[in-house]
Amino acid sequence: MTSSGADPAAVLSWMQERADEMTALLTDLAAMESPTNDPTSHHGVRDVLEAQLRQAGMRPEHVSGEDFGDHLMARPVHPRADSPTQLLLGHLDTVWPLGTLAAMPVERTGDVLAGPGTFDMKSGLVQMLFSLRCLKDLAIAVPADPVVLVNSDEEIGSPESRRLIVELASVAVRAFVLEGSLGPGGDLKTARKGVGRFRLRIKGVAAHAGLDPGSGVSAVLEISQQIQHLFELNDPERGITVNVGTVDGGLRPNVVAPEASAEIDCRVPTHGDAHHIEEALAALEPIQEGIELDVEGGFGRPPMEPTPRNRHLWHTAEKAAKELGLDLGEAFVGGASDGNLTSQHTATLDGLGGVGDGAHAPHEHVRLSKMPERAALLTLLMASPVPEGAGQNDTNGQDQKGRK
Repeated sequence: MTSSGADPAAVLSWMQERADEMTALLTDLAAMESPTNDPTSHHGVRDVLEAQLRQAGMRPEHVSGEDFGDHLMARPVHPRADSPTQLLLGHLDTVWPLGTLAAMPVERTGDVLAGPGTFDMKSGLVQMLFSLRCLKDLAIAVPADPVVLVNSDEEIGSPESRRLIVELASVAVRAFVLEGSLGPGGDLKTARKGVGRFRLRIKGVAAHAGLDPGSGVSAVLEISQQIQHLFELNDPERGITVNVGTVDGGLRPNVVAPEASAEIDCRVPTHGDAHHIEEALAALEPIQEGIELDVEGGFGRPPMEPTPRNRHLWHTAEKAAKELGLDLGEAFVGGASDGNLTSQHTATLDGLGGVGDGAHAPHEHVRLSKMPERAALLTLLMASPVPEGAGQNDTNGQDQKGRK
């Protein structure tokens, strides 16, 4: 008895027969540089994705962006009346600037394809496309119509596509995120830390450092003392990290610094921890008299916690992997993705993309032989039954803002 209406052997065979096609498509996509901050560079990738989606029986459409390019959505050409939806989520933007290919070309060495964007996350896009094609070619019935969203601003936190992601996730019975997997075994990402970005601003009093230093109040001294308090918020055992990444301040060496600022990165495993950090930062008070202090920012991506519905989806993936002869693991990671957003609204499984390494690093690469297996897994997941009540809020004490 399989976990879905699909034949695992037939699906895997279909994928393996098209392994060379998958490699060719990924090679083409990786050769098209598509940094987030250059929307015109996205056109080539988006055109290829649109053509592939049409081949898979999907109807693509553009959702206009403002500063970071259009996003690509797709629904079945023949949607079923009153069918629920399941969301397939990926991004076409990369962290690599134009010109990276000159020093970091797309190259194949045996089973490895290296190059910018191969792992994060164009391999996941390729696997998604072939999974949709497989559903069509093998006439596999799915319990919910697939809806595709490929955004263009994920690498900077999805500022423009966030609302659309939430809208789609709010009505979907589940979400599959095509980010790269973790480690050589291709572990799925079943939990992610929430990420907060804050700015601490200090306003002091300027004075001549030689003639009248006593009338000044140094913002640089103040921020150095506040930073000590910030690092005390770290709690490795609980998985809470608070990092002051950049510090700026002062005017010149002979002036008591009238202002200073610090950029703070916070990562937490639970919504309760996020609330704790926000309260701690809001409670910061000046140490020196004459100092004004202000903290701005927040958790742009809330934690993706192992909620009951997320655990159920993970167990479905475990069963599907066994049917394919795969040994599948899971991981809790410190980095965030758009899965952090979808998880607040529907069952979410992340890390379904390529197996490789080097996201945002010069050794970025993907293992080509794993792509048919991963695409087959996604196919079985899309064909798996939807549990009763799927897509409804978990009874874990979270409201729509993700707070307890």
